[in-house]
Amino acid sequence: MIFQTKKSVLASLAIGFWLASSAQTSVNEVPKGWHLKDLNSDGLYGISLDKAYDFLKNKKSNTVIVAVIDSGIDTLHEDLKPVLWTNPKEIPGNGKDDDKNGYVDDVHGWNFIGGKDGRNVKEDSYEAARVYHKFKAKFENVSDTASLSKEDLYTYKMWKKAEKQVTGGGKESGLELLILKRTFQAAVKNDTILQKAIGKPTYSGRDLEAFTPTTDEQKKAKTSLLIFFTSNNVMDMTNTALMDDFKNYLDSEEKKAEAADKAPKDYRGEIVKDNYDDFNDRYYGNNDVMANTPFHGTHVSGIIAAARNNGKGIDGIANNVKIMAVRAVPDGDEHDKDVALAIRYAVDNGAKVINMSFGKGFSPEKQWVDDAVKYAASKGVLLVHAAGNDAANVDSVENYPNPLFKDESGKAANWITVGASGDPKAGGLVASFSNYGKKEVDVFAPGVKIYSSIPGGNTYGDAQGTSMASPVVAGVAALILSYYPNLTPQQVKSVIENSAVKTDLKVVSPGSDESVSLSDLSVTGGILNAFEAVKLADSISSGKSQPAKANQPKAQKAMK
Repeated sequence: MIFQTKKSVLASLAIGFWLASSAQTSVNEVPKGWHLKDLNSDGLYGISLDKAYDFLKNKKSNTVIVAVIDSGIDTLHEDLKPVLWTNPKEIPGNGKDDDKNGYVDDVHGWNFIGGKDGRNVKEDSYEAARVYHKFKAKFENVSDTASLSKEDLYTYKMWKKAEKQVTGGGKESGLELLILKRTFQAAVKNDTILQKAIGKPTYSGRDLEAFTPTTDEQKKAKTSLLIFFTSNNVMDMTNTALMDDFKNYLDSEEKKAEAADKAPKDYRGEIVKDNYDDFNDRYYGNNDVMANTPFHGTHVSGIIAAARNNGKGIDGIANNVKIMAVRAVPDGDEHDKDVALAIRYAVDNGAKVINMSFGKGFSPEKQWVDDAVKYAASKGVLLVHAAGNDAANVDSVENYPNPLFKDESGKAANWITVGASGDPKAGGLVASFSNYGKKEVDVFAPGVKIYSSIPGGNTYGDAQGTSMASPVVAGVAALILSYYPNLTPQQVKSVIENSAVKTDLKVVSPGSDESVSLSDLSVTGGILNAFEAVKLADSISSGKSQPAKANQPKAQKAMK
């Protein structure tokens, strides 16, 4: 999805779109699947996957289950059907809980934001609005916090932050929303003109680029709409997908604007019908893991494990993986209870890696999620999480879920936070939208213009975000565990971090024009490399070495 940047950034882009500016971002093309390539042989800052497989070619692999907690997965996609996890203890379609795990007919996973009547949550509210209105009556007249308990003080501070975010937009936010509305109206008009001019209702950015207008009206429409395709590196995206993405973003911003005066609608509660405040009320949802919003999860799943060497579409990273679909992410902010139960479901059903390409700025039930993370650690499960797309420093800006335990008992050691890298020829080595953090972002991985599966059965396209970088790391983690199953989650994390390849190239710090070292933006100061990772994993697995706190000198040289 392309509308994953700060509102102010999108508003600036929208102004240019609205005014039909002819100035377009000039970005060199990178080939499909560039993120799998090698710097030395291909000249691209990918993860050197072919070299990794060459190193592993005479070794035996074991099947690894990777859970994708996301918006849903197209279970009928040609590149995903062969790699879907199937619950061996469940008889499909018999309406019974054959394996007695509390979830009926959970054949390929479970949908925690569905109803027993078959309906599914598509859109939802934002956590800031939920927090603000839930605790408003309790805290709005508090002037002295000295009498508050430790737990109430924690909640009060969270509420004050939500209050500022929900009510502090002012005239600037109102102007940005007005611009977005007018931009969308102009986009709809231009799209209608272009559909008629091109002669078909659905066209890609490349189709639009190749189209030759015959009237001034068509020329203006092409110039205006092409800005979004080129500026976001989504030339393979269709006009319908682009417009849907824009409309969803506009709807979300309108909901945020309404939140100051109006409590958000309980989208989830009306469908799921659980007792949300009771964590033990956990056997809700349905088995529709595709539901009606599978774009994001389908794209993420393809990056990890799309069937390799089948002559179709793309090759995923890991070659002996089964994807478990766990739906918990709506169009809006996910709920902590659903996230915590999704993690527990994945662990209980055999996942060894869990990908989490989602996030939000508030976590009112963080303890539930923390307990699930600790449970995953106790069962030897690695969690991989996207750092977020706000060009923010998450050392100081909250982004949830995160590995820092609310009870101050420490930090999860089975957790990797991933920032998004790119290629210098296509916008920079660090993605301009990526969150970063010298303490809290562990490693960067390709997340710009990533080509993968999208809903439609045999359809593929580009997307970008830390949402795409996280499954690149999850795929490499699964690859490592497939060949070296004796490694613990902590060892796999250490392998990925200590094999990350450094560079002497200066990068632009996201959200600024400042030139910095990659070590200023992450723990490792490096970019994921599958080849270096499997070499180090092999050495550790065989007992030849232990992870060191430095990168391979040869690898460092290769990246200069």
